[in-house]
Amino acid sequence: MKTPARAAGPAGGGLFVEEYTGIHSWVEGLTRYTVVHSREVAVLFVDTRPLDAIVFHHDLLGADDPKSFFTLPE
Repeated sequence: MKTPARAAGPAGGGLFVEEYTGIHSWVEGLTRYTVVHSREVAVLFVDTRPLDAIVFHHDLLGADDPKSFFTLPE
């Protein structure tokens, strides 16, 4: 995919994912979480909106709770 995604969270300001290399999605209750990543950036979407972005690292892959890597609102 070539369409850039930009995250609006505090850590995500200014980080772009331009070429996706992976995606992971799951549902908790009524909420869908999706992590889209490239080799450099990972973006967390909650339902359909980007919530936060971080520099990608391999610990995110296969994590029991991938959203714990991101900053979530309380």
